[in-house]
Amino acid sequence: MLLSGAAYAGLAYATPRAHFGQLVALFAVALLAYAWLLHSQLPWRWGLGAALLFRLIWLPAMPALSDDIYRFRWDGILVANGVNPFRFRPDEIIADGARKAIKDEPARNRELPQLQQLYRQINSPHYYSVYPPVCQFIFGAAARLFPTSDSGFAFSLRVVILMAEVGVAWLLLALLPALGWPPERVLRYFLHPLVITELTGNLHFEGLVFLFVLLALWLLARQKWGVSAVALGLGVATKLLPLLALPLLWSRLGWRRLVAYSTSSTAILLLLFTPFISVELFINISRSLKLYFRSFEFNASIYYLLRPIGIWLTTYNQIAIIGPSLALVSGLTGLVLAWRERHPTLASLPQTLLLMLTAYYALATTVHPWYLTLLIGLSTFSRFRYPLVWGGLAILSYAAYRTNLYTENLWLVALEYTITFATLAVEVMPLHLRRTEA
Repeated sequence: MLLSGAAYAGLAYATPRAHFGQLVALFAVALLAYAWLLHSQLPWRWGLGAALLFRLIWLPAMPALSDDIYRFRWDGILVANGVNPFRFRPDEIIADGARKAIKDEPARNRELPQLQQLYRQINSPHYYSVYPPVCQFIFGAAARLFPTSDSGFAFSLRVVILMAEVGVAWLLLALLPALGWPPERVLRYFLHPLVITELTGNLHFEGLVFLFVLLALWLLARQKWGVSAVALGLGVATKLLPLLALPLLWSRLGWRRLVAYSTSSTAILLLLFTPFISVELFINISRSLKLYFRSFEFNASIYYLLRPIGIWLTTYNQIAIIGPSLALVSGLTGLVLAWRERHPTLASLPQTLLLMLTAYYALATTVHPWYLTLLIGLSTFSRFRYPLVWGGLAILSYAAYRTNLYTENLWLVALEYTITFATLAVEVMPLHLRRTEA
């Protein structure tokens, strides 16, 4: 535990993102300590206490490994001033002196210097915001509490994430025994270095998404379908990914109840989007989604195998075709998984969702490390350990940030996915053979 604490302190306060060797060394220490703790018969109460202390180490720190915080703050300042963050790109606001966005002259004179400073720090000045309304409300509230302080803003977000993780702990401890798993499984998620580093440390909101997914599952277990739909709607309004769970509910709820469930979730999503509704909202979100699937690439697996084939055939990168095609294949794969479930039960839902998300990320053109925290969380309800391995190896993707050119080391990417997919194959093959024999 002391070794883990020292590693997290080093990651939080003494490791710039460009120092890749130091980052990997400290993370490896935390990862080895994690593996030892999981095999040491550590009581789950002690483990959760240690996990809380590891998170509190980061409390006053600014995120050192991610600059997304500055875009969060940018959106938060806009929301706090009554500006729709989905209407304007940062470069449009800066070029116009914020006149179109912020109509009030005193407010514009007060906020424009902050926006100008943030503009130099954000990593996506030419893109519209992609953060759904739950995130925007949190960003806006934090910007109101700390209108001039980056560290205060980061502290507010960290408190929200810590509160979400307290809820996740409670729900996991309630659900694991109910679905036939020992409560010690909670430590798989809470002690994993990637979860601690990317959620509490780098302030990503997958932890809040996981909270809403677990809440929806917990309410389903109590046959509270309507409230469960609201919880899932909140998860979708935090990040769109929980939409993938809806096909899995057909065999568990029946099509009539699924239609009502989906309608309720969609209604919650639309209700939360209401303050941001405009013609530009739909146009700009569609542009952002198009960019994500047709232009962005980072730490991919199957796509990186297909990319050179496209270049060889046409002399240029075919991501505009390959990206959407892989997204379509991942969607169809999810539907096949839902259709081929032999004994769909509430207890098997997390594992099937885990496999569905695995297929989605295996076929994605962009896989940031924090995306994998959801897989680690869902793995607590399964016998699969490959998400723990994948999460441990995903830190290798930070090699891209050693210089300002952001050039990936494809040998490290290949190492990450070779080990991950080998582990997945070793774990899935016996299960497939047993089903074939049956």
